[in-house]
This record gives sequence, structure tokens and C-alpha cells, in this order.
Amino acid sequence: MWKRILRQPLDDVLACLEPLFMARKPLFVMIPLMVSAIVVWVVYVPIHELLHAYGCMWTGGTVTELQISGRYLGAFFAKYFPFVVTHSEYAGRLSGFDTHGSDLCYMATVFLPFMLSVLIGIPLIKAIRGRRRPILFGAAVVIGLAPFYNLTGDYNEMGTIIVTRAATLGTSNPPVFAGLRPYSDDIFNLWYLLFADPAKLGLKSVGGTVLAGVVMMLAFVVGLMLSFLTYWMGHLVACALHIRGKAAAPSAKT
Repeated sequence: MWKRILRQPLDDVLACLEPLFMARKPLFVMIPLMVSAIVVWVVYVPIHELLHAYGCMWTGGTVTELQISGRYLGAFFAKYFPFVVTHSEYAGRLSGFDTHGSDLCYMATVFLPFMLSVLIGIPLIKAIRGRRRPILFGAAVVIGLAPFYNLTGDYNEMGTIIVTRAATLGTSNPPVFAGLRPYSDDIFNLWYLLFADPAKLGLKSVGGTVLAGVVMMLAFVVGLMLSFLTYWMGHLVACALHIRGKAAAPSAKT
């Protein structure tokens, strides 16, 4: 079962790429693919971030600040959403929110944007398997493969939520190593802080710092597993909708 889950994304992407690589005029394929990916990315980023906010609010949390860079239509969204601000070192980040101690709310906050992958992106990848559809493939890569290029961000954060709660061995709040959570959406910054400023993570001893490092490694592994499970959810949606790609090998014509 796990072998199928782990192979599914690679098999699907290769099946989509094969007819593109066979094109006699690669520019006719690559240009629309790249333009599609860039346009969809610019639109996807703010929608992704807004879904973080609504994932929090719909499950009982509160949102005070959502950062969306001006390069990703932040000024436009700030006109219509009072919690949106445009100053951000990231493309977008939910920087002010309160889950009121609920890990279920926290998980919903982080995971909700990836329902776009499950319901749209991954079924789209399935639909264009074996077909030369560069415009659709550009969009599918952005939306459908989001769980994988968010491994060091949102999925690491989800892994951290799960591992720190499991390490607590109970429902007490805050969980052990709770100081890791606010920084876990950027794994590189988190590891930097572990070595450079462990006190900022609430770590007061060498032993605690070492254990925190173990927790962080486990969290990344859990996040990686979750990313593959998310893709499998999209695969199941595609199966339920009877979406499947072209089985026959494509021709070499452009």
C-alpha cells in the first residue's frame, strides 16, 4: 500500500511529461507551460494564504494579521479583508492568529489550502496523463504538487503540531516543545534558531536542545508522510470522479 502511495506522484508527473518531451518544437510546449505556471502561481499564493485564515476562523480561531506580499496582489486583497497587510518577507504568511489552544483548529488552519490540491490540482494531473497539455500542466504543477514544495513550510508545521502533541502524552496545554511551533513554517529558520538562539525556542538546557532537534527531525518525517497522504487523497478523489489519463502513448507531433 505504502509503495503505491509513494510512487503515485512520480508516476503521474512522468506520465504528464512524456508527451511534452516528445514534442518536435519544444518552445511551443515550454513557453505556454511556463506562462501558465507563473500566472497560476501569482493567483494561487494569495488564495492559499486566505484559506489559511479561513481554516482558522471556520474552526473557532481568530485571525488578526495575514501578510500577503504586494507582488502577489496584497494591496488588492487588503482593500477587502481587514486582516490582510502587505508588509512581508515571505510571499505570504498568516502571522497573527489564535487557535485558543485547539490543535484541531491549528491543523485545519495549516491544512485547508491543500484541499485545492486534493480537489483540483491532483485530479487535473490525473486528467492530463499521457496528453500534451502544457497550459494545464503548468497549472497542475502549481496546485497539485503544492504538498511537496511546502515540505519545509506548512507540512513541517503540521508535522511539528503532531509530534509535539504526541510527545506531551496528554492533552495539557501548552504541549512540550511548544516553542518550536511558531517557527516551524520555515524549517531553515527553525534549525538556525536551534543552534544560534535556542532560548528563543524556549530551550534552556543542552539536553533540551538535543531533544528538540530529535523532535524537529521526526516532525519533518511526519510532514513528508502527510504530503504523500495528501496526494493519495487527491488520487482517491480522481478515482471517485472516474478521472483517468490517456493510456495510449502519444504521437510525436506538435
